[in-house]
Amino acid sequence: DMHNNAGETTEHLREDTVVVPDPADRATIEEEHALELRTRDRERKLLKKIEQSIARIDAGDYGYCDETGEPIGVGRLLARPTATLSLEAQQRRELKQKMFGD
Repeated sequence: DMHNNAGETTEHLREDTVVVPDPADRATIEEEHALELRTRDRERKLLKKIEQSIARIDAGDYGYCDETGEPIGVGRLLARPTATLSLEAQQRRELKQKMFGD
């Protein structure tokens, strides 16, 4: 379904490339395009994470933290099935990013 959405977005953007003389209408169309592109980008990233999770299941690595090798809590996996870090490891990573940037 997400793959179909990407094709629809491309087609929609092509259809809407007509010249719109009114600046307000043009701005509205451009904002709609930007929102649609952001949505598709988020979907694409989620699909990639889902595919990676399936590969981890196939490899027997699903549910284990990438940093520590410890099991990721069931609650965390239920809340975020694509999680690759335990809650503690994720918090450490976010703290480092906050302190030192990306």
